Amino acid sequence: MSWNQLMINTPRGTFEVFLKGEGEPLCITHHYSEFNETGDYFAESFTHTHQVYLVNLREAGNSPKAVEPYQLSMLETIFDLEGIREALGIEKWGFAGHSTGGMLGIVYGIYFSSSLRFNVIVGAAAREYTTFSPECIYNRNHPKYKVMQELLEALKNPDLSAERRNKLSNERTKLSLYKPDRFNDYFNLNIRKKISASRLNYFNREIQLFDVTRKLTLISSPALIMCGKHDVQCPLPYSLEMNEYIPNSKLVVFDNSNHYPFLEEAELFSTEFTQFLKGVVIKK
Repeated sequence: MSWNQLMINTPRGTFEVFLKGEGEPLCITHHYSEFNETGDYFAESFTHTHQVYLVNLREAGNSPKAVEPYQLSMLETIFDLEGIREALGIEKWGFAGHSTGGMLGIVYGIYFSSSLRFNVIVGAAAREYTTFSPECIYNRNHPKYKVMQELLEALKNPDLSAERRNKLSNERTKLSLYKPDRFNDYFNLNIRKKISASRLNYFNREIQLFDVTRKLTLISSPALIMCGKHDVQCPLPYSLEMNEYIPNSKLVVFDNSNHYPFLEEAELFSTEFTQFLKGVVIKK
């Protein structure tokens, strides 16, 4: 079943959103992914419990272009998400983000916890995570740093054939799997997405100064922090740090996962999310 496209008119522009699932509303996005009607593996994990709004951010898909560069920043992105929520007439929704999507969730929680029923943060960090983390694949001292950078640069090319893009994307993903040989077991759906080069380029600059650790105490919505023990993108210490400072948070570590616990340990991921939701209902 494909996702249904919606074009949401807001005072900040008309945004492309894809909808799937039933239940309470849940917003999902990623800082520089470009989605389409085939959906997203992370978002798919939540469609059996929620009505998922998968958002193409500014400069992604058919969403608005940025008039000024700052409109691609994390904080401006959260203002865009709030505009979408208000345009949909939703008083509160959940938010779930993976990787840089999780970083957006952190910023969302800091500034708009009152809009969130809960916040799911998977494989993310509240500050720049590459400079002092040799276990991070984006650190120059990581043995696979150069390979990852070459793949990212290649994927920015808008003229890539679908076949070539798919091959490069698969190779990039394998670098972040605990068991790369199981790639075909995990990624077996007809899901296709791209990278927004402009958003990725802006993120690569913004991340150098990103650090909201001292503001984590401002997050008042219930937060579920999940991370693979072997995560090479946002290593586990950053999730441990978030759990320490976010007041109403729960941390789940997946012993047999790298950066994709929602696929690598899908059943446990679903169980932990369901258990978390029960606690959110009690505390509402």
